Amino acid sequence: MSHTVGARQAQKQQSRRALLDAGLHLLADQNLASLGVREVTREAGLSPAAFYRHFPDLAALGVALVEESLASLHVMIRSVLAEAGDAEELIDRAVDVIERHVREHRPHVRFLARERHGGVRRVREAIDAELGRFAAEVGAALALQPQSRGWSEQDLRMLAELYVDHMVSTAAAFLEALETDPARERRIAATARLQLRLISLGREHWQAG
Repeated sequence: MSHTVGARQAQKQQSRRALLDAGLHLLADQNLASLGVREVTREAGLSPAAFYRHFPDLAALGVALVEESLASLHVMIRSVLAEAGDAEELIDRAVDVIERHVREHRPHVRFLARERHGGVRRVREAIDAELGRFAAEVGAALALQPQSRGWSEQDLRMLAELYVDHMVSTAAAFLEALETDPARERRIAATARLQLRLISLGREHWQAG
């Protein structure tokens, strides 16, 4: 009996994975608001009924893709912030992590860039919520650094959101370069490092009003 339940569970996970992969593949050329359930199930090789066993609607599939798209980046950025090193080393590692993430997860980054301001409200809200949680994690990591001594929680949150916004815009720039002009990648990385150094310099001299 346990073997049967395990096999059924594995099959269910395979079907869900197929739907997510199909949705992500189709969203390379269109936005979620224009996608249909039958398109996704045809791409996945499943029936529409199978779709509804996993997701109540396409917005739910989009929310699952949001969570999946940001999960690995959370881990990588947290590891950068936890490592020892001066500001220059942290900046270099952060930019390298973002560039590598875009290269390895291009479809996910493209999906986030398009749907962050797309037509499906629940997906927009899910992206905003995930980025908000991300900012909270970054803020908690920043609070442990000596440079943050005396900073208020509100100021740390503002700094964290500045870093996260910069990360998102840098990822979008890397994505555009990869798809249109790969030679621009080096310039984008240099600009991102300079911008982070300016933020770091401002942090050193910040005095709350």
